[in-house]
Amino acid sequence: MKTVILGASTNPARYSFMAAERLMEYGHEVVPVGLKKGSIFDMPILDFRLQPLVADVDTITIYIGPKNQALLFEYIPRLRPRRVIFNPGAENPALERVLREKGIETLDACTLVMLRTEQY
Repeated sequence: MKTVILGASTNPARYSFMAAERLMEYGHEVVPVGLKKGSIFDMPILDFRLQPLVADVDTITIYIGPKNQALLFEYIPRLRPRRVIFNPGAENPALERVLREKGIETLDACTLVMLRTEQY
């Protein structure tokens, strides 16, 4: 399954970095998308502002706070994910409502906890 990490970071102390590492450990394909240039685990971080198109997305996991999510209202539906996980601090009821209306499952959850408890 392919997971897009919105808010990807090169900083190992950030939860988005830990999520990328853990997702790969569990055998998931990861596509990092963020604001800062760089790469993680030999994968370039795609520029969030360019709204890069990614094919065959199963899950999007969000590590971007609500005040920086304006582009997501159009971007996420274009990626056509099965579900979107709003990690702690990324919850946005307005965006969640828009996504559900488009048939996209939304979860207020922690990707790391979901992986550890086999709920991912």
